[in-house]
Amino acid sequence: MPPTDHDRPGRPGLRLLRSALVGGRPAVLRLLTWSLLSAAPALVSGKALALAVDQGFVAGRPGRAAAWLGLFAAVSAAGAWATRQTYPWLAEVVEPMRDRLLGGVVSGMLHRAASSPGRSDGSGAVAVARLTRQVEAVRDTVAGQLLVVSHFALTAVAVVAGSAALAPAAGVLIAGPLLLSLVAFAALAPATARRQREAFAAEEELARSCAEALRALRDLVACGAREAAEREVLAGVAANEAAGRALARLAGARRLTVSLGAHLPLLLVVLAAPSLVGRGLTPGAVVGVLAYLTGTLEPALRLLVQGAGASWLRLAVAADRLASASRPLPPDGGTTAPSPDRAGPAGGPRPADGSLELSGVSFAYGANADPVLDGFDLALRDGEHLAVVGPSGIGKSTLADILAGVVAPDRGRVLLGGVAPARMTGPELARARVLLPQDPYVFGGTVAENLRWPAPDAPAEAVLAAVAAVGADALVERLGGPEGLLVPGALSAGERQLIALARAHLCDARLVILDEATRHLDAATELRVERAFRARPGTVVTITHRTGPARRADRVLFLDGSQPRLGTHRGLLADVPAYRRLTGLTNPTDLTDLTAGTDEADEADEADGTARTGGAAVAG
Repeated sequence: MPPTDHDRPGRPGLRLLRSALVGGRPAVLRLLTWSLLSAAPALVSGKALALAVDQGFVAGRPGRAAAWLGLFAAVSAAGAWATRQTYPWLAEVVEPMRDRLLGGVVSGMLHRAASSPGRSDGSGAVAVARLTRQVEAVRDTVAGQLLVVSHFALTAVAVVAGSAALAPAAGVLIAGPLLLSLVAFAALAPATARRQREAFAAEEELARSCAEALRALRDLVACGAREAAEREVLAGVAANEAAGRALARLAGARRLTVSLGAHLPLLLVVLAAPSLVGRGLTPGAVVGVLAYLTGTLEPALRLLVQGAGASWLRLAVAADRLASASRPLPPDGGTTAPSPDRAGPAGGPRPADGSLELSGVSFAYGANADPVLDGFDLALRDGEHLAVVGPSGIGKSTLADILAGVVAPDRGRVLLGGVAPARMTGPELARARVLLPQDPYVFGGTVAENLRWPAPDAPAEAVLAAVAAVGADALVERLGGPEGLLVPGALSAGERQLIALARAHLCDARLVILDEATRHLDAATELRVERAFRARPGTVVTITHRTGPARRADRVLFLDGSQPRLGTHRGLLADVPAYRRLTGLTNPTDLTDLTAGTDEADEADEADGTARTGGAAVAG
């Protein structure tokens, strides 16, 4: 089978660069025009010096020599001015390219995160490396390459043409070794590219292992695995060092091409100078050819090897890696294209209602980690209200992610309205359930745009009804009504939660999962939010640390790291000592007082919240 474009080194990266440079061709043409003018001193230098020697110094006419040298100085000044004009057009090329690269990489990474969410594997550190070092490396290197390569190409043509005009035989002595040096430079490119890829891979692997070790440092120390983790990180450091040393050795070999292309012609011209002078070549012409070599060609070739050598290879490797990051994975997270019979956004299976069923669900963050859930079963009817309580870090938010289809379990089955979340398309899953975290997302725009985010066609009456239902009407009025401008940084944590709760209430999702979504609200407002969602069609799952939501829920799921316990608030108080301790109850004889009179307790919550906030609805 013939190799694909992705199998050929550099093809994806070059294609990415071409697409990123689309629209910059007029700027590139202007850049090349100014670069051509900036190369004028290279063409004039040897000829002006030859005439200054022959017609001035040798002829005893220093004024004529000064005139030719003055002409060269004027051309050099004009070339410097032309070089100055290249930079604005260079920015017109590389800055839009950088923006397109960032957009492609961010889009690709978001697609990957949506295709395989849940587990943290250090990819965040890799993403930061790509978005910072590699994108900036591509931007800076493209800018440098456009200048270096154009400068060398024009300089090489000027040197060979100028030398041939002064002494045709010298032109051959220069062009031959120069061509051999460029061939040798190109021959070293594949090995250098391979070493550069290894250096990038070692750098990313070191970033990944360091991130994992730092994230799990407490557990590593607790279980006595610190030394093993230290060895793994140090192995990454050693691999990174070895890759850098191998790359440096090839860099030394590339420097030899400068001697081949510039120093060898210089030696040949010096050795051939007596013969050339004997054939009629003037001393000024010999000096001019040497000036072309030492003052023009040698610096340009050295800059090419140093700049276009390592930098070009770094550009090719970084562009390849960014190209792979910019390609979103198929929906199954693999490398194959999605099946053609996979349902599109409008044709995926739809849940019948807001019911939930978990059968034999197990989940762990890693193969060697203790399971957060192990053989867990749960069934919720449509319209039921479940409160999930337990100590911090016990797995409540993980359960919320599994219920919402954000994370797939290692084993077992999850059904939402009779349909597995994995069988639903992204849009269908978004319409079927809504997950509100403790710190919800609000964005700059109008209040109505934020509220209508999951329900863009909701009428104005429905928007106002949702706002009033969760008690956000005073907040929305203060912001200028639904068309008022919302600035996220100007809102307190509680106000952001109210906006997100109104948004969730407005949408059509039959399953609402509130993961500490009322934590920053006072008790009275929290009670009003609960009543609003209970009156709304569908199932509600509330992750909470407070006893009020648990007391009012139809059932309570208690997680404490042992066997999950499911029951009513009153039943768990009577049967589970750990649940009693979590609620602050230590004397079982007080059960009757604490569990009787739910309505009275709700009224006490409402009065207590109002008293503590002075009538305000939001605790910021």
